[in-house]
Amino acid sequence: MAEGRPPTGDELLKALAALANPHRMRIIGALFQGRNYVSRLAREIGMSRPLLHMHLQRLEAAGLIVGSLELSAGGKATRYFEVAPFAYELTPETLARAASTLTHDTDRRSAEPSGPTDPSGVRPDPQRTAARGRRTTTPDPEHPGPTRSTEHTEHTQTTEHTEKEDLL
Repeated sequence: MAEGRPPTGDELLKALAALANPHRMRIIGALFQGRNYVSRLAREIGMSRPLLHMHLQRLEAAGLIVGSLELSAGGKATRYFEVAPFAYELTPETLARAASTLTHDTDRRSAEPSGPTDPSGVRPDPQRTAARGRRTTTPDPEHPGPTRSTEHTEHTQTTEHTEKEDLL
């Protein structure tokens, strides 16, 4: 967000999406105490470094934190992060103003994990979806040659027959 002007709709969505995660809010809280580097910050908040790094990238992309690379006397590069100055006023007026500046390619999916949704907007359970769509191909003991494909569903198993099987 640029100083002295209200955020655009895209900037506001990005910041709010970044802050919608409790881990990221804890990271902002820890960095508010002072700048820190990934390994020490990970120890302090009890998070793995790869997971912390992912959250830091999201916060940095939203403009809520700033990272800087520094070289030690021994030549080791260390990346430090600190909170960037920001202030968001959330009122109906500021939200209406921000909404009017949203770009056409911005939609609710930009702030959510990617993946298919059903028409109601609900994301299907990945385990149920995987079980429902699993297909296996097995040899048909009665008819050498073509194989039959069996599709497994939650409650029943159905067999798809080839045209050759239907003719026999």
